[in-house]
Amino acid sequence: MNIENTASQMRKGVLEFCILSVIKLGEAYPSDIIDKMKAANLNILEGTLYPLLTRLKNAELLTYRWVESNSGPPRKYFMLTEKGAAFYKELESTWEELANAVEAITGENNSTNTTTSTNQ
Repeated sequence: MNIENTASQMRKGVLEFCILSVIKLGEAYPSDIIDKMKAANLNILEGTLYPLLTRLKNAELLTYRWVESNSGPPRKYFMLTEKGAAFYKELESTWEELANAVEAITGENNSTNTTTSTNQ
């Protein structure tokens, strides 16, 4: 198995939640989302972000507004809708349950391995 493929699939699984987490903080311009994701070591390309934003907008989880720019074309700023905020809360709950379950399993495995190694 290729660890890079597995790691990529794991990141893709949380990408939507992370994008919505950034937008939940306040309206966001796509390059701001990319910057925040990179700062968290979760790199995302524009070619990945824009289709996700469009899909979330089409699902009525996001809306946007155009803001005139002094240097170039108008900018599209995204924000959560009420439906998006409710969806985010569900994702947050799901993430917490999943993270706790993974921690329970991996934490148990780590303590079992430590106990097994020290008992040998």
